[in-house]
Amino acid sequence: MPRIGVFGVGYKKYWSQFEGLYDQMLEKQEVLLKLVEKNEVEVLDFGMVDDVTGAYELLPKLKGANLDLVFCDMLTYATSSTFGVIIKSLDVPMVLVALQPDKALNYEKASTHQQLYNDDICSLPEFTGVAVRMGKRVPDVIIGTLHDDPAAEAEIAEYCNIARVLHDLKTARIGHIGHPIEAMLDMHSDATMLTAHFGLHIVQCEAHEIVSKVQEVGFQELEDEKSRILDFFDTPDPVSDPISEKLRDTDLEVAAKVSVALEKFVEEKQLTGLAYYYEGSPNSETQQVMTNLIVGNSLLTGAGFPMCGESDLKCCIAMLIMERLGIGGSFAEFHPVDFKENFILVGHDGPHNVTIAQGKPVLRSLKKYHGKPGFGAGVEFKIQEGPITMLSITSTYEGKFKFVIAEGESVEGPIPPTGNTNTRGYFKPDVRTFLKKWVKEGPTHHFALGIGHHAQTIKKIGDYLGIEAVIVE
Repeated sequence: MPRIGVFGVGYKKYWSQFEGLYDQMLEKQEVLLKLVEKNEVEVLDFGMVDDVTGAYELLPKLKGANLDLVFCDMLTYATSSTFGVIIKSLDVPMVLVALQPDKALNYEKASTHQQLYNDDICSLPEFTGVAVRMGKRVPDVIIGTLHDDPAAEAEIAEYCNIARVLHDLKTARIGHIGHPIEAMLDMHSDATMLTAHFGLHIVQCEAHEIVSKVQEVGFQELEDEKSRILDFFDTPDPVSDPISEKLRDTDLEVAAKVSVALEKFVEEKQLTGLAYYYEGSPNSETQQVMTNLIVGNSLLTGAGFPMCGESDLKCCIAMLIMERLGIGGSFAEFHPVDFKENFILVGHDGPHNVTIAQGKPVLRSLKKYHGKPGFGAGVEFKIQEGPITMLSITSTYEGKFKFVIAEGESVEGPIPPTGNTNTRGYFKPDVRTFLKKWVKEGPTHHFALGIGHHAQTIKKIGDYLGIEAVIVE
């Protein structure tokens, strides 16, 4: 659970001049604390700082609290000495929160006390200006009212979700089995650099660790998993693709057995996510197991455990970011364009986030996994209709990471019945122009696909991580 610190700022000289104002400041901060606590985060209250001495005393407490994000509550005017040493020395994202209690002053009965009670905005330019003078990133700002302000509450929730992403990235254990498909040069990642930039750890795993668990699956475990899969997925007759069939009992049995083993493997290794690609010897048990992770992958990804095929660690991290934002995050790439209706099919074979499917997801038996060895069950569904967001994490010539982000729409209409996900993706101003702009940013051919429009939120995450983030408009 993310840890969020909250401290207020005020001006000590006011307290003796205006009776009751100090207590009103504490009451205001208590309201903010409750607004933050609504978002399933751990909140640490550091009280109010009203002079420079208090700021220096607070700094080591903030540093020692292992925080993921800090809200600075702009309770009334405060000198920037209450903030300068903190912004200079604290390496944690900070958001300035200016929520005045009254929607407007009562001008007929206005007083200096009433003004100071509502002076949340007054210090904002002083604080942001001092951040610049300290050589630090200007903090983000939430402006609004303390009561009955859905927009402000939505912004608080957004930053709580950002804190959730940052917390889980720096504590994640991402499993890695095998290697990228030979010659996919955009897929390769340096595990040390992933730790350097995201904080997570790459756990190098072996295929036999899953295979051995498949061999241990008991009869009742297998039957229970088969029932769970059949309850969750639809299994229609084949349509037009000659390599697809109605789900075979043998393919269901393999998928269920591998799914049970996969969950046990993930639990034993204490993983947060997994990227894999492993071919194995032709017709071997290892090949059968490692090419039939798809159903188990999809169930785990839908349960908050991102899994990524073709050994794409960077896309697995992109999927984790989206999952922790609560927007899904499915493994995706571009498929053929429909130039008649101006959209592009967006999808992939393999694992997907089934929680963001439009309707019940489908299982089909596939006689071959195109471009890969093996055969078995394939997952097919369409992403929910409505707004969508894409995130590709790529790397540059200089060895740095880069976020390439875009927003579009998942539109109504049929998709190819090929046992893969596919969504009709519409992007402004038109598909040709969008694709030209997207590829010019140097993305990988994989990306995470989520629901809703969240490009600005993801860009903030990139900014906090010190990673270049570009939104393809």
